[in-house]
Amino acid sequence: MNPGEKSPAIAPGNWLGVMGGGQLGRMFCHAAQSLGYRVCVLDPSAGGPAGSVAERQIVAGYDNAEALGELGRVCVAITTEFENVPSASLEQLAAVRPVRPGAAAVAVAQDRLREKAFIRSCGVPVAPYAPVSNAAEVAALDPALFPGILKTARLGYDGKGQLAVAFVISIGELGIMIE
Repeated sequence: MNPGEKSPAIAPGNWLGVMGGGQLGRMFCHAAQSLGYRVCVLDPSAGGPAGSVAERQIVAGYDNAEALGELGRVCVAITTEFENVPSASLEQLAAVRPVRPGAAAVAVAQDRLREKAFIRSCGVPVAPYAPVSNAAEVAALDPALFPGILKTARLGYDGKGQLAVAFVISIGELGIMIE
């Protein structure tokens, strides 16, 4: 299927796949099942919220080639329940099945700096921010950015990987002290 091409309708009774076994995956399972679909969850943890209600669960890492192959054979379409599934895994699945959201969109959502740049490129204003990767860059920040929130660029979500920062009070050998 080419990008932008509309996917055909998927009839109830077919298998849908979801990458991730958390609460959103569980809600996906319930919604899909109420419409007559069967669900297969791929998640590294056995017995998670989604896996406990799905008809089938594959317990494996999100980048496990064998597990991805199995998910692609079982399911007619695949989604992800959160943005931190490896985009390369979604690309692999997209070679055999429709995957929504697509790997390119997920890759942007996985990195806050790429996400900000993408949103700006669409003409949408974003809150002031500055990328930092070391203490010297923190020390050089515009004081107008404080108070603010220090966020990890990758693998943070739902408040994870975030720290409220009133202002930097010292930078020493042991790192940054914030208040």
